[in-house]
Amino acid sequence: MDLLYSVTIGLCFVLSFVAFVYPILPGALFLVLGFVLYGWIYSFHVFTPTLLIIEGISLISLFLVDYASNLYGIKKFGGSKAAAWGSTLGLLIGPFVIPGIGLIIGPFAGAVIGQLITGKQSVGQAIKVGIGSVLGFLGGTVVKALLHVFMIGIFLFYIF
Repeated sequence: MDLLYSVTIGLCFVLSFVAFVYPILPGALFLVLGFVLYGWIYSFHVFTPTLLIIEGISLISLFLVDYASNLYGIKKFGGSKAAAWGSTLGLLIGPFVIPGIGLIIGPFAGAVIGQLITGKQSVGQAIKVGIGSVLGFLGGTVVKALLHVFMIGIFLFYIF
């Protein structure tokens, strides 16, 4: 039974990384689910106040990075709120419409379309905003991946 429990908890952690490819999946929620399953199955005694504070701050950081990175890339390149909304929609839809490359094309196309809808800038400027969206998304993804590894590493340190 221990093997089944460990595999289930590990699967939660793996699914948290799959959320990088399919952003509609709640990656942070899978991380927390893995932690809670461990506590429920084995014991919550390893969840010291220090661990909870570290994991809580890291979890909040995940959400902040997710929100701010894409927005930063768009704003840095002169994008509008419509571009930010378009990029977000493209990020959610793109991977399902064009598996694999849709993760990049979706936010790019969404930001460009959103920017063009405002009618304030040229196609060239809208493309720059799209590039900013992709750069922000990729930068944020790297930071989120590092945070995921950190959170799982700290958790494993505490349970072993």
